[in-house]
Amino acid sequence: MLKILTKSFAELSTKELYNILQLRAEVFVVEQNCVYQDIDGKDEKALHVIGFKNDKIVAYCRIFKPGDYFEKASIGRVVVAKNERKFGYGHLIFKYSVEAINEHFKETSIKISAQLYLKKFYESHEFIQVGEGYLEDDIPHIAMIKN
Repeated sequence: MLKILTKSFAELSTKELYNILQLRAEVFVVEQNCVYQDIDGKDEKALHVIGFKNDKIVAYCRIFKPGDYFEKASIGRVVVAKNERKFGYGHLIFKYSVEAINEHFKETSIKISAQLYLKKFYESHEFIQVGEGYLEDDIPHIAMIKN
């Protein structure tokens, strides 16, 4: 069972922040073999959506109000630990994040920068591609919107 909490940067414990950054590095840097600056100075503006299983962080993403990342509200750094993906936690944390944007920011229009190979995943959450694909950190991405 996944327990999901939303916290501001100031509400994160040092251990939670460390575990979030460790999970993001495990997947985005090591697993995807992509050297990039994950700590981008935006975590302090974000709300952090954290999925705990047996008190361990196994899923995560961050959400932003309009203007803090894109002109629309946004979701980013969607990540699930490799050994936990078979349980559908990506769908759970993403659905929760969409709802959290509505609850915290009173917004329903959301923009994301999605890795191209996850297009069907995001389409299953009613996002549609806008514009052409592009490279971000040498990984094919597309912009997607949910209105």
